[in-house]
Amino acid sequence: MSAPEPRPEIFSVASYVGGESKLAGFEEPLKLSSNEGALGAPPGAIAAMAGAAAKMHLYPDGGVAGLRAALGQKFGLDPARIVCGNGSGEILIQLIQSYAGPGDELIMSVHGFSIYEISAKISGCEVRKAAEKNLTTDVDAMLALVTPATKIVCVANPNNPTGTLLSQSEMERLRAGLPEDVLLIIDAAYAEYVEDPDYDPGVKLVDAGENTVMTRTFSKIFGMGGARLGWGYMPAAVADVLHRVRPPFPVNGFAAAAGVAALAEPGWIERGRAHNAQAKRRLSERLAQAGLDVLPSAANFVLVNFVTAERAIAADGFLKSRGIIVRRVASYGLPAFLRITIGTDEECGRVAEALTDFAHG
Repeated sequence: MSAPEPRPEIFSVASYVGGESKLAGFEEPLKLSSNEGALGAPPGAIAAMAGAAAKMHLYPDGGVAGLRAALGQKFGLDPARIVCGNGSGEILIQLIQSYAGPGDELIMSVHGFSIYEISAKISGCEVRKAAEKNLTTDVDAMLALVTPATKIVCVANPNNPTGTLLSQSEMERLRAGLPEDVLLIIDAAYAEYVEDPDYDPGVKLVDAGENTVMTRTFSKIFGMGGARLGWGYMPAAVADVLHRVRPPFPVNGFAAAAGVAALAEPGWIERGRAHNAQAKRRLSERLAQAGLDVLPSAANFVLVNFVTAERAIAADGFLKSRGIIVRRVASYGLPAFLRITIGTDEECGRVAEALTDFAHG
């Protein structure tokens, strides 16, 4: 018997797998595998989401005007050039599938976020991966891969899963070295955690031309991963494209209300950034004292080098025996590393104690 057949590109990729959240033998394991916000969601966002329940019977605003206005006011941006979606991942997928297809090429770094590759291959697009330098995006390596078929370049800054950061001058050099008809997508999911005063998440490059997009999320510092809320800032022509391909109601009413309230929470970003900086520093210092190699990170996680894949697997198993879940990143080409989310002070202390015990045999 015959049956409907999907496009063959569907089977060219493995399904995206998020961080583990369940652990046999532990009713409530410590989950530090998905880079969720250490402080949870802002109280105002929680209250706003609860209040939105009274209007559950109504469809939300398909244009998400209230949230776009709040984002524009918070970050000094034109709301007409902001597009909101079901997490920044949805916006990334829509961008890639709108601007690249069969015969086209997408360039990303070898240890870049996997959703770029998944989306591109499903579109029938070829993915080309540039080597990194010290686990940091290498602008020269990326530019060397550009061909007439290149349509999109994706850069996460800071990068996930390495946590490394490209300077503004390097980002500008990348944009200047790309053809004008190549779309540069800057994935700035961890922008709020960056302490470098010279850092720009992508706004300057978006405003400088018609060929750059910046994506952001509420899943990290705003602690709203479960709400699935993201946004992008882009040229008007690109925003018009995404409004044509987006679902009729890209953001549910609960998430939109929570997002507006989160943006209005006084000092929330500053509090989250300060906690992340001190907790990350303390955790890194304690792991270094245990003899472990911790990479500098501009995000809300650290990447720890265990030298061999076997030792990384053993460390992961040891942590799980203590009820702690972190992220193995072998699927990103980093089999000897574990990625550890920065949690609360107590959570980071548990990780440091467990890995110290592991390191000491």
